[in-house]
Amino acid sequence: MKEKITRILALFALFTLTCLAVFFIYSKDISFVFPSVLHQQVKGNGSVFGNVMDWVTNTQATLDPCPDSPPSLVGPFLVEFETKRSLDWVRTQVGSELQQGGRFKPANCTARQKVAVIVPFRNRHEHLAHWLYYVHPVLMRQQLDYGVYVINQDGDGMFNRAKLMNIGFVEALKEYDYDCFVFSDVDLVPIDDRNLYRCSDRPRHLSVAIDKFNYILNSKTAFGGVSLLTKEQFLKVNGFSNTFWGWGGEDDDMYNRIIIRGMSINRPDAQIARYKMIKHGRDLHNEVNPENAVKAQKSAENIDTDGLNSLNFTVNKILKDVLFTLITVDVQPPPQ
Repeated sequence: MKEKITRILALFALFTLTCLAVFFIYSKDISFVFPSVLHQQVKGNGSVFGNVMDWVTNTQATLDPCPDSPPSLVGPFLVEFETKRSLDWVRTQVGSELQQGGRFKPANCTARQKVAVIVPFRNRHEHLAHWLYYVHPVLMRQQLDYGVYVINQDGDGMFNRAKLMNIGFVEALKEYDYDCFVFSDVDLVPIDDRNLYRCSDRPRHLSVAIDKFNYILNSKTAFGGVSLLTKEQFLKVNGFSNTFWGWGGEDDDMYNRIIIRGMSINRPDAQIARYKMIKHGRDLHNEVNPENAVKAQKSAENIDTDGLNSLNFTVNKILKDVLFTLITVDVQPPPQ
C-alpha cells in the first residue's frame, strides 16, 4: 500500500512540474529555448510548441529576400581549361555546399528566383567537369535557389539539342516549382559573375561576348549559347522546336518564336556578359544539317504545332549526383 501511494505521489509531482514548465514557457520569452526566435510573439492557436514547430518548418519563408545585388560577387575571374579536372575532384572542391541533385539555396536569405539550369549533353564529360567547377560557385555567389539538370541523349543517333532542352524543362518542373530556366551549352563558361543568371520581363541572352568571336556579338538575332526564359515565356513560345536534328538552326527558330509572340530580347552589357569557350571538334552525329536553316524560316508556320505540345521522349535513367541531376533520355528520332 505504501509503495502504491509513493508511486501516485511521484506521478502527481511529475505532472505538477510539467504543468509549471509549460506555464513558464508559455508566459515568458521562449528565446532561452530557441535563441534564433528572439522576441517573436507566439500567435495562432495558443500552442507554444505548435507555433515553434511552425517556425522551424517555415524558416526559409520567414527569411528576408536576398539583396538585388549579391554582396559576394568578385567580378572578372580567371578561367582556364588546361588543368585536368575529374568529376570526383570537382566534388571535393564545390560539392560540400550542394544538396543531392546539384541543388543549392542560400541559407541566410530567400532567393529572388528559383532557377533550373538545363544542359543538353552527350559524351562531353571533360567539358562537364570544367563547367561544373566554375559555374556552381558563380551561381552560389549570385544567391540563387537553383538546380543543375544535365539532359543526356542516349545512343549515338543524330543529336537534337533543342529537344533535350524541352525535356529538361518538363523534367525539372516535376521536381520543383522553378520560375526561371537557363539553357546552357556545356562548353561555355562565364568569366564574370556579375552576369546574373536571373530571368527578366523579356527573354535574356547571356552569352553576348565569347572569346571565340573576339568578345563581339556575332549577330543581332543571336539567342544561342546561354539563354534564359521564365516559365511563362517558355510556355508562350511553345518551347523549342523538336525537329532540328544535327547542328544549327534551333536558336534562330527560338528567336523567331519570341518575336512572333510579341516579345523582344534582353542582353546584359558585353563588358560583363563574357564567356570562354572550351575548344573542341565537331561531335560525331552532330554535323551541320543544311535543312535546319530552311526550317528556321518557317517558325510562324510551326510554332503552334511543334514544341512542348508535341514533345515525345522516354526517360531511361535518372541519376542524382551531388553536382547535378543526370537524366538520360531516348529522344525517339524519326525514321531515317
